[in-house]
Amino acid sequence: MADIKNRSARRVMRHSRVRKKVEGTAERPRLVVYKSAKNVYVQAVDDTAQKSITGASSLSPEIRESLAKKPKTEKAAEVGKLIAKRLKENKIETVVFDRNGYKYHGVIKALAEAVREAKLLA
Repeated sequence: MADIKNRSARRVMRHSRVRKKVEGTAERPRLVVYKSAKNVYVQAVDDTAQKSITGASSLSPEIRESLAKKPKTEKAAEVGKLIAKRLKENKIETVVFDRNGYKYHGVIKALAEAVREAKLLA
């Protein structure tokens, strides 16, 4: 891994290691996170049926205006609360977290802690 210089290639390598172990089901979907330079996206995926259950992002209409001037970690926390609310509406009690190869700090950590506060993540 030391010979791979590209940051995105290293993230893909970490992601493939995580995906060997993490799998989502209908009762316990996989919560996948993607972050861009300005926004954060999350979706709940049922891997057995190969479909997305629900999703949220910092561009979602419910929270878009309130997040306009906030830092990215606060945006991620609000997105975490929104996805937790949507999952509760779909009667999903627990999820398995897939950080998608990103390191667990900053935006990813803020989102995971917001979902954890909603008692969806152990």
